[in-house]
Amino acid sequence: MTDTLLRIAHLFKQYDTVAGPVPVLHDVDFVVHKGEFVAIMGPSGSGKSTFMNILGCLDVPTSGTYELAGQDVGKLGADELARLRNRVIGFVFQGYNLLPRATLEENVALPLIYAGQPANVRQARARELLAKVGLSQDVGSRQPNQISGGQQQRVAIARSLANQPQIILADEPTGNLDTKTSDEIMSLFTQLNTRDGITIVLVTHEPDVARYAHRLVRFVDGKVVYDGEVAAGLEAPHGAGAV
Repeated sequence: MTDTLLRIAHLFKQYDTVAGPVPVLHDVDFVVHKGEFVAIMGPSGSGKSTFMNILGCLDVPTSGTYELAGQDVGKLGADELARLRNRVIGFVFQGYNLLPRATLEENVALPLIYAGQPANVRQARARELLAKVGLSQDVGSRQPNQISGGQQQRVAIARSLANQPQIILADEPTGNLDTKTSDEIMSLFTQLNTRDGITIVLVTHEPDVARYAHRLVRFVDGKVVYDGEVAAGLEAPHGAGAV
């Protein structure tokens, strides 16, 4: 389909250790279309973090194919891969990953440095994005330790939007937040998805967070054991369901 944003087929991943190969992902097929909002769940050790690293072009599969925005990732060199990642993907992490000694404005503008944008463009874009995620104009000159965790995650989301990505990959984006702040962050993701058409794939352990998504994918022992409606996937016993 023309609206396919990413497609993974027969993905297998193992790590070679001194004790021998350790399989992590087994024959995973996964397709995401533009505009989807997908939640990924699974117990610790199920392979979902490795899977997200592969989606983000931060790791490579042992075998299988990955097409992102129409390009075969396995055929790209390091520089081409970095450009694709910076242009297509925005990242949001549980720990925010903000530079502690940089201002919030500088943190938001960081991807624009890699994209080669001049300072005046970076500054204007950072201010625009901080406002977009609901932060006041005076916040930009502060440093991360001067604002709350919820505000830091808003800054991280603003940073993920710097290069107008087609997809945001969010790894436990509410993991360090209280319930009220988590709801605010998830409402922001919903707005980005419905209003701006940004595709979102997020990992979460929380059913209340997964309910914001339109589709649920569940991993167990490196395999996709459920891929379908969120409500049905949350009600089904872990490991049960159609794929």
